[in-house]
Amino acid sequence: MKNYRMKSLLVCAVLFWSLHGNGQQSIQFTQYIFNSISVNPAYTGYKEEWFAQMGLRSQWTGWDGAPQSGSLSVDGVLDPVNKRHGVGLQVAMDRLGAQDATSVYANYALRLQLDNDDTQRLALGVAVGATQYGLDGNKLRELDPGDVVIPAGKITNWAPDIRLGVYYYNPRWYAGVSVQDLFSGADSNDEFRFNENALESLYRNVNAYLIAGALFELEEGLHLRPSLLVKDDFKGPTAMDINAMFIFNDKFWVGGGYRTRARLFNRDYFDNSPAKLSSVNAITGIVQFYATERLRIGYSYDVMLNRMRGLQSGTHELTLGLTFGQSFRQLLSPRYF
Repeated sequence: MKNYRMKSLLVCAVLFWSLHGNGQQSIQFTQYIFNSISVNPAYTGYKEEWFAQMGLRSQWTGWDGAPQSGSLSVDGVLDPVNKRHGVGLQVAMDRLGAQDATSVYANYALRLQLDNDDTQRLALGVAVGATQYGLDGNKLRELDPGDVVIPAGKITNWAPDIRLGVYYYNPRWYAGVSVQDLFSGADSNDEFRFNENALESLYRNVNAYLIAGALFELEEGLHLRPSLLVKDDFKGPTAMDINAMFIFNDKFWVGGGYRTRARLFNRDYFDNSPAKLSSVNAITGIVQFYATERLRIGYSYDVMLNRMRGLQSGTHELTLGLTFGQSFRQLLSPRYF
């Protein structure tokens, strides 16, 4: 009975966290629109200059054990003239209650020039890395005192992973597809099990991403940049982010987004609980500005629109981006994507 209770709690927790596409799934930052390396390895080197970004995310503030995430990435091109080889490094940390995950990925993108003016490229990317999963038994509240199923302390385990992506861009629009956590998929619910020597219940599912966006010049010094992200784990509801940013004089960005659940694929569980769930998830407000020519600062705030609204105080996210080498304005085409 004790084992059954523990398994049931873990399965319910995973299903609950998957509704938002977070928890021990791949971290998805609201401000991915400023640096899409976190969702597509083929984006590596897109800015064609060395660029570092740090992101901090505090989700569902006010809840005990709510998700806390952080990331640090550095990427650029190895050959400044041909700009054909992009490389990068990503480190991410994610904590949710008693469980946590720390991942490290090395990225490479082969960037193929498609025209003589070098205004459009097709990039093929791969990221290879590993994730350390952890579960701290000291943070779990046992139903039965002395339950041996709950670990006495913290246990950890490592899992290798690979990510693949394709990314195309020109000065007016971009599109990319990618797949993450290729080594972490499971074909059945047998993956959700737990014991003192295994952490299979914490592993991520395979995730597919589609990103796309465009740039419109409304008038001199004012641009509109809409974008779309679709994420699917081949099991639960498909997540969709729709964003739009206004850009003033290439320095100040302001806009917002809408996150929802989309029924793009017919799945068996649609006849059960998902029909009772609202597809409305959250709206976001986003700003970014260049404090200097090389330093950019971004902030976003997510407001829940479903039944979780009022039970927590929203989600805060802060990013800092630093450009190395040639300056932003020395680029032939400013990097809006």
